[in-house]
Amino acid sequence: MFRLDNKVALVTGGASGIGLAISKVFSSQGAEVHILEINEDQAKAAVEEIRAAGGRAHAHKLDISNQAEVVKVIDGIAENHKIDIFVNNAGIAHIGKAHTTPEADFDRVVNVNIKGVYNCLFATIPHLQKNGGGVILNMASIAATVGIPDRFAYSASKGAVYTMTLSVARDYLADHIRCNSISPARVHTPFVDGFIAKTYPGQEKEMFEKLSKTQPIGRMAKPEEIGALALYLCSDEAAFITGCDYLIDGGFEKLNN
Repeated sequence: MFRLDNKVALVTGGASGIGLAISKVFSSQGAEVHILEINEDQAKAAVEEIRAAGGRAHAHKLDISNQAEVVKVIDGIAENHKIDIFVNNAGIAHIGKAHTTPEADFDRVVNVNIKGVYNCLFATIPHLQKNGGGVILNMASIAATVGIPDRFAYSASKGAVYTMTLSVARDYLADHIRCNSISPARVHTPFVDGFIAKTYPGQEKEMFEKLSKTQPIGRMAKPEEIGALALYLCSDEAAFITGCDYLIDGGFEKLNN
């Protein structure tokens, strides 16, 4: 079950954190993975790791906020490959309330987390239509539906990802394109470690435990756990699922009082 043999999957931000976990599990299940990443060196390193494990992978430098660049790269991949799966994973974080978020920061979050997802949808959907269907998976967040302190811009952007998911799922039913989203709570990635080290120097262990315990289950998610859910939703076993958002949050939304 959950094999992706003979399928081509594109993953934005696929060289680190959740994106790398998705790239690796897709590859291990037979997919040919194309990593779309703004950090080219990181993308090449991820490809080397996947190939060393016996998988098939390719690196592409891409700034998802630049529509012309997105169209060029995805069209280039489509010239030689039938795209089956697209994972909109790339995104950036931001800390701040509405009155403490500078306009430049708000614009940067919108350009990557909202416009970047739109750009990828804009460029990919015509190829999926031509191919007779496919799967789109967007990375949302519990911040889309739960009030998270000091995450104004980020929450707004993930709310947009959630509603774009519903819109795409509805609009392309006749094209046999499935579109779903995943909404994680905190996931233990290098970004989290870096954030804690920068924001709470000397208190890393204490703050890591505090943030971990905000999930009722008592810990953060592992990137591989998000990858496993992504694998299911992009597999043929999930053929009856579209227009859904999947919480993977250790009980954060439903069990927190």
